[in-house]
Amino acid sequence: MIDKVVASADEAVADISDGASLAVGGFGLCGIPVALIDALHRRGTKDLETVSNNCGVDDWGLGVLLRDGRIRRTVSSYVGENKEFARQYLAGELEVVLTPQGTLAEKLRAGGAGIPAFYTKAGVGTQVSDGGLPQKYDADGGIAIASPPKEVRSFDGVDYVLEESLTPDYGLVHAWKGDRHGNLVFHATAMNFNPLCAMAGRITIAEVEELVEPGELDPEHVHLPGIFVQRVVVVPESEKRIEKRTVALSAASAAQSGSTGGAESTSAAGSTGAAGSTGGTENTATSEQAGA
Repeated sequence: MIDKVVASADEAVADISDGASLAVGGFGLCGIPVALIDALHRRGTKDLETVSNNCGVDDWGLGVLLRDGRIRRTVSSYVGENKEFARQYLAGELEVVLTPQGTLAEKLRAGGAGIPAFYTKAGVGTQVSDGGLPQKYDADGGIAIASPPKEVRSFDGVDYVLEESLTPDYGLVHAWKGDRHGNLVFHATAMNFNPLCAMAGRITIAEVEELVEPGELDPEHVHLPGIFVQRVVVVPESEKRIEKRTVALSAASAAQSGSTGGAESTSAAGSTGAAGSTGGTENTATSEQAGA
């Protein structure tokens, strides 16, 4: 079989051109292919379309590409932690296709399985199916692009909306272990969207923390077969961040503490793969904490 290992992240992304579409793994701050994203940033690649659970935070992950205006359009399900994202969207600089999270996962999985479209109940009777969601604003705050209505069909008396699958030009993923043939193992919650993005991408590039020789991975422990991966690059151990849940003090607690509008932060170090973190505080952590 083909040895898919390349020498560096820069070499791995060298043929990603301006205007390419990317399926990018990760969930919140967990399991993000940071080395590949940073390599794209160094190259100056622009006008990108990203498909990802989120768009990073202001200074990390996809957020570094967004900050420098490299992302033209994004398909995402959760974007609440990035202030620059909100600014660009409301200023008409960024097109945003908000997608229910389960639908986004299935659009990627189905694309990788060769299924062009599927029906789901998620979003029926809302702007997801009826259309009209603002995807891009103009400079004056008007809606420049709105989501189109989608086909709705009834099965056994229940309405379902038709969703088309996604097959981006590239898949960028982060794995714990991989072999030279591209077989990958993910660590704990860092699996998240990574296998789906790898399946959907026409060319998938995997950054791995540890490279092993063919045959060293137990076949029963392989999460993603190498048939979905075209390139593998070993990346040195890098910074791993976690998210924290931030909650407001109750009125009684605020009065007792003598402060108004204060907040207490509860660490969620062991659950970085959990959906919809509330609050945008991030911190550094060890790999054991982050599960990445």
